Order: sequence, then C-alpha cells, then structure tokens
Amino acid sequence: MNQPFFPASAAADASRRRFIRSASLALGGALLGAEALAYPLDWLTTNPDFGPASLEALRQGRKLGVALVGLGKYSGGQLAPALQQIRLCQLTGIVTGTPAKARQWQQQYGIAAKNTYDYQTFDRMADNPAIDIVYIVLPNALHAEYAVRAARAGKHVICEKPMATTVADAQRMIQASRQAGKKLSIGYRLHFEPHHREMMRLGQQQVLGPVRHLWADNGFRFNNDTPWRVDRQLSGGGPLMDMGIYCLQGALYTKGQVPVSVTASFAPKPAGGLFKEVEAGVDWQLQFADGAVADCRTSYAENMQSRLRAEAAKGWAELQPAFGYGGLRGSTSQGPMNIQNVNQQAAQMDDFADCVLNNKPTRVPGEMGLRDVELLLAIYRAAETGQKISTRDVKDVLDRVGKG
Repeated sequence: MNQPFFPASAAADASRRRFIRSASLALGGALLGAEALAYPLDWLTTNPDFGPASLEALRQGRKLGVALVGLGKYSGGQLAPALQQIRLCQLTGIVTGTPAKARQWQQQYGIAAKNTYDYQTFDRMADNPAIDIVYIVLPNALHAEYAVRAARAGKHVICEKPMATTVADAQRMIQASRQAGKKLSIGYRLHFEPHHREMMRLGQQQVLGPVRHLWADNGFRFNNDTPWRVDRQLSGGGPLMDMGIYCLQGALYTKGQVPVSVTASFAPKPAGGLFKEVEAGVDWQLQFADGAVADCRTSYAENMQSRLRAEAAKGWAELQPAFGYGGLRGSTSQGPMNIQNVNQQAAQMDDFADCVLNNKPTRVPGEMGLRDVELLLAIYRAAETGQKISTRDVKDVLDRVGKG
C-alpha cells in the first residue's frame, strides 16, 4: 500500500538520528554551481522592487547573514555559490553533523568557527547576531524541527520544499514563526524566475483568454545517490514530494486558482526493490471550479521532458525545459518568449532579504507551503483510493501577478 507518510514519533526520531549521526545522505558535491555562476546579474543591481531599507543597506554595504543547515548537493552546488553574488545577504554560518565538511566549508567560504554549529549546538545560534536568516536544506521530515528551533532562536527562516510531511508539522512551523515575530518563506525558487513569472502573467491575466487545460511533467531516473529520498520516514513520499511539487505549483500559479478536486494513480513500480517504501511515479489531474483541468506526471523511474504547458481560448504558452536551475526556454502561440535566464537562488534569497529588511510579506509564505502539503496528501489519497478527492477546503493562497 502506497500510503502517504504520517510519521510515528519513534520511527521519525530513529530516522532523524540516523541522518544526524552518520550524514549518510550522499549529498556532497557541487551540482551545476558553475552554470549558476554564469548567469547575468544586472537584475540584482537594477531591481526596482527593493524597498527603501534595502536601498539604504546597499548604500552602506550592509548584508544580512545566512546560515545553511545541511551541506549537501543543493547547498554546495546552488545556494552557497548564489550567496557569493547576492546584494542583500551573505553566507555567514553553517550547520552540519560532519566535522570534516565543516572544516572544508570554513576554509572555502571564510566562515568563522564561532558561526559553525552541529545539530546539538544549533540552538546556541540565538546568541549570534552574525546570523539573521536560517536556510533549512535537510530531508523533508526534519524541516519542522529545525524551522521551529530556528524561530525560537530568533531567526528568520527559509525552508526547502516540500515544507513538511504532515499538515500538523506545517502548522507548527507557521505558529512558531508567528510567535517569534519572524518571517517564514518556502524555497520556491521558480516564483522568482522570469519565465515562470511570464507564465503567471499570461495565465492569471488571461492574455490568451481563460486557461482551459494545463500539462506538467517533471522526473528523472533515480539512482539511489541520495537514499533518504526513498526512505519514507525521511522523505514523506517519493517523486511527488520531490519533483512533482514543481508541476503542482506550476499549474496553480499559471491558472491562478486552487483546484476543487483531484484524481490520481500510481505508476507501476520497476523491478529491483528500490521503491519498497515510496511510489515510483504518480499521474494526477487537478480539476478547477471553472471546468479547467491540469494533467500532471512525475517519476523516479523515467526521464521526463520537464514541461509546463497552458492552452487557453486564444492560444497557448509553454516552458520546456521548465523546472531546472537554468537553461529554461519559453514560447507561445505568438512566438518565442526571448527571456533571459537568471540565477534563481540568488533572486529568491535577495527577495527574502528585502522582505526582512522592509518588513513586508514574502510571496512564498509558510501558508503556501501548508497549502501544498494539503494538496500533495490529497493526491496520495486519490491514488490510493482510486476516488476523486475534494480540495475545496484547501486555503486559497497564490502568488498573484498585478493587473495591467
């Protein structure tokens, strides 16, 4: 039975201890770091959306300090390189359970020993003014614990997607940040990527007429280089939680609506036993109140196109490839988009720093992460039961583009 993950505390604690003790997630390496560094940075110096406090910080050369929690592939290959380019914040701290990795990062990025923590000393960050923002880059089931601890330590939080593996954990994270008076943002980098912003504009403003049908797919052949992704206690599920969330998000922010129901089915599991605990793939359909639908697919057993397509009353728009860290391309029924790629992680983190400095809301708040946890679990229920699952009670949280 491919049930969604509802962790028993003992099992979850055991998985957490395994991760922290051994750091055996094989997340080392610098994935696509050079590619990220190659993207133009003009948008950082000319960004018209920076608030007055951010502009003053730029004049003074003052930056917010960021601590990365978990130093795997994404931190090493994307976030740390991006933090060398960002105008409003910088890498000042790290949290890792591996002393050798701590020494490597201290040397490579000039991080002070006093700004280096492990998972036991994490809470001492409360006394460190050099760290303003904590970016959590851990397996999904660990997000809630460290988001709550970071908020209690008086830090703003960015948490990687999916926000959590249960609705209760997502709610706990939101409540902790509210109580601490700190901001909570989810690492939805594509909300700051210009091709996806254009898809939002075209769909939400109905430039080509009302969107009637969407397609999205995202997946790859998993080779078990990061075993936690197929460990249910740590991941909460398989490719749906990892790659499928991009399809879900893309459909929602292009349509500009939250669905009212969902149907789904699991893909067959290939031989070999790699997917004993999680699904190998999921196909699902979102149904919207106006009759539009979104057909989505994700897989750990198939290299997919990475596509986001919207067909509307007067034309179509498509991104392909759609969901990678770079090299995105877009076109419409009226011609190519001709949009420049940017460093997505740099855009995302600078925007959050701007929100912190000017005390304004982030466009990807914890409430959006909670919405997606609810929808992901609804997709799992639909696939397990074979029934249409209502999502009418899911909160209407969207990144809405302006009109005109």
